[in-house]
Amino acid sequence: MRGRCWYRHFCSHRQVRASRSREPESCSSKGTSPPRKNEWKRRPTTVAEDADVRKWNMTITAHMRDGQCESALLIFNSMPHRSVISYNAMIAGYWQNGEFGRAIEMFEKMPERDLVSWNSMISGYMRNGDVSAAIALFRQMPARDVASWNALLSGYARNGLVDEAREVFDEMPCKNNISWNSLLTAFVENGRMDEARKLFEFKTDWEVIPSNYLMAGYVKRRMLVDARQLFDRMPFKDDVSWNTMIAGYAQNDDLSEARRLFEASPARDVFAWTALMSGYVQKGMMDEATRIFDVMPEKNSVSWNAMIGGYVQSKEIDKARQLFEVMPCRDITSWNTMIAGFAQAGDISKARCMFDQMPLRDCISWAAIISGYAQTGHFEEALQLLLDMNRYGEWPNRSALTCSFSSCAEIGALKLGQQLHGYLIKAGYESGCFVANALLAMYCKCGNIEDAYDVFHGIADKDSVSLNTMLAGYARHGLLKEALIIFESMKAVVIKPNAVPP
Repeated sequence: MRGRCWYRHFCSHRQVRASRSREPESCSSKGTSPPRKNEWKRRPTTVAEDADVRKWNMTITAHMRDGQCESALLIFNSMPHRSVISYNAMIAGYWQNGEFGRAIEMFEKMPERDLVSWNSMISGYMRNGDVSAAIALFRQMPARDVASWNALLSGYARNGLVDEAREVFDEMPCKNNISWNSLLTAFVENGRMDEARKLFEFKTDWEVIPSNYLMAGYVKRRMLVDARQLFDRMPFKDDVSWNTMIAGYAQNDDLSEARRLFEASPARDVFAWTALMSGYVQKGMMDEATRIFDVMPEKNSVSWNAMIGGYVQSKEIDKARQLFEVMPCRDITSWNTMIAGFAQAGDISKARCMFDQMPLRDCISWAAIISGYAQTGHFEEALQLLLDMNRYGEWPNRSALTCSFSSCAEIGALKLGQQLHGYLIKAGYESGCFVANALLAMYCKCGNIEDAYDVFHGIADKDSVSLNTMLAGYARHGLLKEALIIFESMKAVVIKPNAVPP
């Protein structure tokens, strides 16, 4: 009904609007309008006009790519003639720039739609997590192509709905490589490696990119035998294939096989060199890592940072500093590693000096310096840095919060600890056992055993630290009956209680 009313309104004003710029009409009701067929019959255009429209469309796309939505809209509204591609460019640009409401509004104002219009909206809804709206739109489509089905399939996968993605895949009247790749990616990303293997074996003409993705999934889950079998069966291997296997063996301490593959690799790029070197760094074999680093024909920031991190890990802070000083391409990771290194070495003054010299900081930088102050007993300074962090508009991560709770516990700053607890809940960090244990210890040491009890029972997967902390808290406050209950539960799961401090 709304579509027909719009059509009558449009026809009644067609002669008046013929000499004006065609502005998209607003629909009176919200939501997605039903499908409309041939509602707008464009007047015939000349070749010159079509070429002109293409130039306008390219300009819109360029502005949207640069995030200039208002400039793109100004151009769109200035166009003497618009095609459906003009509308599609605006819709795609709005989705790309997070302007979800404006994308929906533009879609509803379209005088005519093609498959690209519908598919773009389905993909946009899925990227925005609005699965129900995407499904509703898919069902309204007057016609569908394989891209429509792929948009639904990949959208389900993006939102973790793997079973639904499989159902769409099975229902598809026609599949292409994108369909197969999307489902394979969904299985791998969600750790369903058996299903990924079965899907991969069902098809024989996989390209190298999905093959590499499956191999990387195996490597990530330490399934090196499966990864190697896939690698050996691949009819064509690119640099990513070789580098994935080299990194897999290096990360899993099989340096001899990593080296053998490295030597057999037809093209050793900087990633192959870095993967091998990082394996030696991870194992603490810094002399061999240094030899590889010195002969590398090309180095990137990852290579330098791996070596600096290796020296920090092996407590050779002077060598790390020397390498940092000559590094041609320092990034924020380089600075953060050095701050953490000086803090771990107990040299908080140098860590602070490095922090103050940073051209750019992130939450990891703040967490590193806060941790350094907390670890060296400067608890008030650690908490002051946390306040500074908030003042600079940076939100604390789990590490910063953990150190802050420990500092609150040491100086008895219960009120600040409670405020941080509120932020912890809002940020969704309370489920992590590591930070929850620090919060639990803070409440116990500050004498708030009731809140400590609530935190303790909110920890889904309690570890020995959780149990020992709660046991010590009860014992310190003379709650021997409650302490005995914790003690008996620890015996049931074979956790050894620590000595309760006086």
